[in-house]
Amino acid sequence: MALDGIVIANLRHELDSKLSEGRIQKISMPDKDELVINIKNNRNIYKLLISANASLPLMYLTEESKTNPITAPNFCMLLRKYIGNARISKISGLGLERIICIHLEHLDELGDPASKKLYVEIMGKHSNIIFTDDNDVIIDSIKKIGLNTSSIREILPGRTYFLPEELKKNELLDINDEEFHEVLKNSAYPLHKALYMYFTGISPLVSEEICYRASLSTESDCKSLSAVEITHLQHIIKNIISDIKNNVYYPNIVYKDDVAVEFASLELEMYKNDNYTIQKFDSISELIYEYYSNRDRHIRIKQRTAELRKLVSNLLDRNEKKYALQTQQLKDTEKKDKFKVYGDLINTYGYELSGGEEALVCTNYYDDNKEIKTEKQHIKRINCAFFIMAVIITICWLLNLDGFKEYLSHFLKWGV
Repeated sequence: MALDGIVIANLRHELDSKLSEGRIQKISMPDKDELVINIKNNRNIYKLLISANASLPLMYLTEESKTNPITAPNFCMLLRKYIGNARISKISGLGLERIICIHLEHLDELGDPASKKLYVEIMGKHSNIIFTDDNDVIIDSIKKIGLNTSSIREILPGRTYFLPEELKKNELLDINDEEFHEVLKNSAYPLHKALYMYFTGISPLVSEEICYRASLSTESDCKSLSAVEITHLQHIIKNIISDIKNNVYYPNIVYKDDVAVEFASLELEMYKNDNYTIQKFDSISELIYEYYSNRDRHIRIKQRTAELRKLVSNLLDRNEKKYALQTQQLKDTEKKDKFKVYGDLINTYGYELSGGEEALVCTNYYDDNKEIKTEKQHIKRINCAFFIMAVIITICWLLNLDGFKEYLSHFLKWGV
């Protein structure tokens, strides 16, 4: 679901076809790491949003308007100074690297033609927007990176812009058969990891899709792959490369239960089943906006309903416990009729008890005067009740409360 090299290539092609030969009308910075450029081309006004946010770097055409700060940041003022009315000559990239370069032509202070470049690096927390001259000398950047932050390269005014060798991988668009075989045979990673670790522009999602199309397990050992399997794998990759070189893309979003889970610029055949829904788009900018809007809505709803879900969960737990307790109590009442008879008989024949009996044997006048014997535990409960009542009446006796002496004599003669 990341902006991989294939999505960036798709975006680069779309921006080049719509913005080339266009002229910049307005530059603004709604946020400290976000840039919005208004471009007029072929009687249309386009808004190009570029975000170097570490958690969500983005670049796409949008129709959404954002509130700008009263005072423009320094980087915004510098861009307005140099390219406030510049013409976009072309938009290019570096193979399948997640980098887009906007080539700009303008007039300098003396009125002479000049060229500038605006590099957009969409690389997660390392994302940046870098403004250079025609010789790739950095004029300024939205994020300044010194040696104390990165030992690989500096992004500071006066330094030359370059892509570090440490970040470069095998260029998938130019690799030959022998190099491809050699890379896989020397890999210690499983197949799907080897693909995105050693080749530029391949994300884990695309890697899994390639393995699926080649009918190979993602966990296959690269060293154990046969020549036929590698050739078949390479054939699948060549088909994808052919589409990229011919600018044939298939922007689509994969949904599960109305929630966007993945997106790509190639067909995701591994999601073509009843568990997922695939929506196709004509524009990659529209796809990016829809995908992240859907995710944002889902996250916001989830956050806002967190307290409600917690309350409902607590109430459910409480009611489940009550239900279990009441079910047990209901189960205990299954013998209520029998114990009602015991109670009536003890109330009738209780005077015959001398104390300490485990059961009462008497005539059951509810059942044709047949002899009946009460259960042991029932008598114990009755004896316990009599004991408690006797204690209460004794206390009342000691307090000289009228009317309780006769009750005390009556209960004590039964015994406990």
